[in-house]
Amino acid sequence: MQFPIDFENKIICGNCLEVMKDIPDSSIDLIVTSPPYNLKINRIKKEISKNWKGKSNNSKLQSASYDIHNDYMPDDEYLIWQKNVLAECLRVIKDTGAIFYNQKWRVQKGEYKMRLDIIEGLPLRQIIIWAKPGGINFSETFFLPTFEPIYIIAKPKFRLPPKINAYGDVWSITTERKSWHPAAFPIELAVRCIQATTGDLILDPFSGSGTTAVAAKQLGKKYIGIDISEDYCKKAEERIILAK
Repeated sequence: MQFPIDFENKIICGNCLEVMKDIPDSSIDLIVTSPPYNLKINRIKKEISKNWKGKSNNSKLQSASYDIHNDYMPDDEYLIWQKNVLAECLRVIKDTGAIFYNQKWRVQKGEYKMRLDIIEGLPLRQIIIWAKPGGINFSETFFLPTFEPIYIIAKPKFRLPPKINAYGDVWSITTERKSWHPAAFPIELAVRCIQATTGDLILDPFSGSGTTAVAAKQLGKKYIGIDISEDYCKKAEERIILAK
């Protein structure tokens, strides 16, 4: 599949909905992504570490919000935005492809929400439970949350490689704690998702710190990352270069 623009093995800086318009139909083997969760945290301008080693990492930094995106959208706008993103994701994956979409459950106004409203009408194949051992909870109003769902949205011909199904549907993987990014995806989680395909081209429309791209590189696959923050894109590219 020939792309009109050279996207392969690149981190593209821009709005993912606009960038994905230049990705042809049925050209991506797998999408692995974790979008902003819309947790109602106002954007805070903070200095973050200049490298991936996380030497300046601390709890205040981790609680800071994103560089560009304001994670305080009205719920109806966030719902429409994410449904539009997933519609584009579904368009660009092959008939053998799938989307691994990580979201965060929440309780809002006394109602438990697994964010099934976002994926309503899409071909949901399975829900993976990401069990997150450890963590810190500063609130005395509830117990420490220790899981997040990963929705597998799959085209009809999507099949797992041999023996990969032995992982089961509960994955115990510790969160990333050494990142300058406020919500970094753990590399082990991205690797496991990418192992679910025999295809070559992996897309992450919310690439953040570049974890999906690093995992793809480690597994000998090609990647496309998209992020709206120029700072994140630059740091992700630096991280990918250092990845082995």
